Amino acid sequence: MRNFDSLSEREILALAISLEEEDERVYADYAEGLRQDFPASASVFDGMRAEESTHRRRLIEQYQRKFGDHIPLIRRQDVRGFVYRKPVWLMRPLGLDIVRNQATAMEVESRRFYEKAAARAEDAGVRQLLDDLAQEERSHEDRAGALEKDKLRPDVKRQEDAANRRLFVLQIVQPGLAGLMDGSVSTLAPVFAAAFATHNSRDAFVVGLAASLGAGISMWLRRSALR
Repeated sequence: MRNFDSLSEREILALAISLEEEDERVYADYAEGLRQDFPASASVFDGMRAEESTHRRRLIEQYQRKFGDHIPLIRRQDVRGFVYRKPVWLMRPLGLDIVRNQATAMEVESRRFYEKAAARAEDAGVRQLLDDLAQEERSHEDRAGALEKDKLRPDVKRQEDAANRRLFVLQIVQPGLAGLMDGSVSTLAPVFAAAFATHNSRDAFVVGLAASLGAGISMWLRRSALR
């Protein structure tokens, strides 16, 4: 990984293009993931995706004017200091609160990047563009608010929030309770079987301890697989 301070102006622009492309695709994924259950919120993210697309196009035009057509692939994971983002496809099902909080964090990180990049730029045109983008990222919160006001009328927002709560119960709470009951039955059944078969409390205790350890290991393995 490279330190940000070691990047050249050309590499900073290439990184900015890559970041805007990633943000554009993330917002598109958010919109697509929310479209079925939360169409109004999906429209908000469609608007934010369009904003990122415009930024990327302006960066590419500036890069081509100064450095030519070849743009090296420099990604966020190649440079120190960027926050890790969990891929959208690993965040299913998408929750409204999680998506909105993640989008806010993305905008803050982008603004800080452009502010730092503009301070490093030597070319006046590049610095002006990066300053402009930093200002636009600063105003994205207002833009997102305007989009929400346009697409998410109070009645629509109430409906989506209610749908979000229902989905949470159906997708998270109910499966969790089912798993708890299933795990309880799986753990207790061998204990009762041993007690009836042997009529010995020590044997029942040993079987119950083994079943509990097995259930604990199984839960740990499942949790590790989900990370």
